[in-house]
Amino acid sequence: MDLDLQWLLIGLPVAFALGWAASRLDQRQFRRDSRESPRAYFKGLNLLLNEQPDEAIDAFIEAVQHDPETAELHFALGNLFRRRGEFERAVRVHQHLTQRGDLKAADRQRAQHALAQDFTKAGLFDRAEEAWRALLGGAYDAEAQAALLALHERARDWTQALAVAQAMQAAGRPDLGTRIAHYHCEMAEQADAAGDGAQAEAALARAMAVAPESPRAWVLSGQRHARQGRPHEALAAWEALRSQHPSAFLLVVRDHARAAMAAGQAAEVRAQLLEQVQHFPGLALLEALSLLDAACGHAPRVTLERWTRELHERPSLSAAATVLEQPQDDWPGGTLDGLRHAVDLAAQPLQRYRCAACGFEAQHYFWQCPGCLSWDSFPPQVLGEQ
Repeated sequence: MDLDLQWLLIGLPVAFALGWAASRLDQRQFRRDSRESPRAYFKGLNLLLNEQPDEAIDAFIEAVQHDPETAELHFALGNLFRRRGEFERAVRVHQHLTQRGDLKAADRQRAQHALAQDFTKAGLFDRAEEAWRALLGGAYDAEAQAALLALHERARDWTQALAVAQAMQAAGRPDLGTRIAHYHCEMAEQADAAGDGAQAEAALARAMAVAPESPRAWVLSGQRHARQGRPHEALAAWEALRSQHPSAFLLVVRDHARAAMAAGQAAEVRAQLLEQVQHFPGLALLEALSLLDAACGHAPRVTLERWTRELHERPSLSAAATVLEQPQDDWPGGTLDGLRHAVDLAAQPLQRYRCAACGFEAQHYFWQCPGCLSWDSFPPQVLGEQ
């Protein structure tokens, strides 16, 4: 008994001494690691600011190795990989973060957000969609919905895009009405291509109801009627378009003229277009009037005078080409000057030198590019001679 007590009295101080020594060694190791980790981190930050991304990545990897549990270093490293286009490495870093059990909920959402960005930038859209969906209802909900909308538009999945846009609109995004109308129009075109006229017409009706101010549904509605040989219905749709969107009406004004000729309303529509040309002139409108001039029996000189007036007021190569198609003997006075002016205006953008390195354009030749400072990067020929 005395022997056991003796050993106990000896062993207690020894155990205490060993424990104290071990704790001192752990503290030294901790201090050394804590010194090394910030040093590597700041080294990487300094290299990054000095635009040395390769060396910065090596420094950040060293910092992560010293302290693998530091989330901020992982985020910095993953973002660096993504910016450099090393998406596989960025995905690995961010996936590691999402799988860590000790990560806070906010950091886990942040890691999931970074992972979704990795997949999107890498063009892995199926995996990107899955990653963005995991963020719905959280701190990144609005950004996730916008990203999903862009992905569905890219994939031309209009049904899914419509569902996301309607959810966003219900959540307080009233500015999506026109976009939703475009989705209905896209579905109408798909239904028409599949031969489902009833579905196409219903989709166009929904587009008009969602965004009456959007011109596309009226354009498509008139085109459908014209293809089906119903010129009166086409004229009615395009008349609604003309009254609400006179500038967008120019997209279909030639078809409108043909429909008027088919419906026996050429003179009436010609009078309407002559009034509109005073407020919304355009080459398409002049071409439509040329068709109606011939249908109404007007002399070619009437059409030529209108095009010559356009050539003087708004010189363009299209107007010049139309005038040149007519016999020179019929040209009104001053037509030749108008043609020269139109050609000169069209040639001006081609009388410029362009840097082969950066695309900088200038009217004068430079031995050193003012844009990128490259030497001898300007070809000696102007754009019109290349």
